[in-house]
Amino acid sequence: MEQQELDIITRMNEKYMKMSKGHKAIAAYISDHYEQAVFMTAAKLGETVGVSESTVVRFAMGLGYEGYPEFQKALENWVKNKLNSVQKIGAKYGKSTQSEILNSVLSADIEKIQDTIVNLDPAAFEAAVDIILEARTVYLVGVRSCEPLADFLHFYLNMIRGNVVLLKTTSVTEMFEQMIRISEEDAIIGISFPRYSMRTLKAMEFANDRNAKVITITDSIHSPMNLYSSCNLLARSDMVSIVDSLVAPLSVINALVVALCLKQPEAVKQNLETLEQVWNNYQVYLNDEINFIDDEPMLNYPLMKQEDN
Repeated sequence: MEQQELDIITRMNEKYMKMSKGHKAIAAYISDHYEQAVFMTAAKLGETVGVSESTVVRFAMGLGYEGYPEFQKALENWVKNKLNSVQKIGAKYGKSTQSEILNSVLSADIEKIQDTIVNLDPAAFEAAVDIILEARTVYLVGVRSCEPLADFLHFYLNMIRGNVVLLKTTSVTEMFEQMIRISEEDAIIGISFPRYSMRTLKAMEFANDRNAKVITITDSIHSPMNLYSSCNLLARSDMVSIVDSLVAPLSVINALVVALCLKQPEAVKQNLETLEQVWNNYQVYLNDEINFIDDEPMLNYPLMKQEDN
């Protein structure tokens, strides 16, 4: 009875770790391409993923469905519920003023940060800081709505330390190619929230198989991202509208950056001074901010004037 109450994505996440290689490939494709998968026959899905039709059928039955038709119906219902999010938001906020919507959303975000403060493990946070500082190379992965979080963390980690690799790709194969040299001397940070990304999970699984340190930033102890992670940073992220609220995860990332800076202030100071010098020498921030006086740009360094002949 309890199995029947679980949606199809939750079932895949819970069983992913014990799946065969072929079943993992099917789960990854469905998770990242559910819009296409919902219309596919078992034969077409198998052909797309590179497995047999019978493997697809066994995959569906392994999730607790009587066969592929029931599985496909469950996927269709899940997609419909996902697409109905806009209607749900209309029902919730339809008669609200713009000011009321603003207050409601901001209040919900404040609640998520407060919940994160209570539930985030300080020991895990401290361990994550040490892992990031001690790793030879730090890999970052976050896809779909989590991609901006990975970009943000990559930007600041690059200022704090060297050898930071942001995995940016829509292909699992290309992702593995970018992290092919990962080993026990390295670390990976996987960022994923519902709907969890199988691409991120596969990258973390690969890193774990290579004995790299694995850190995850996710929403709960039930997240499949915890399967391969030895250091779990939990930040609450609920859907407050048609988009996910990523305020709490971003706050955790901010805290990580600050903690890393305080751990090695001299190195960070030196890096920032070097960057400042580079910015000044190459006018990084002057292209659209130059003030012209007497037809000469006012730059941060003295201009050489040609002598009159």
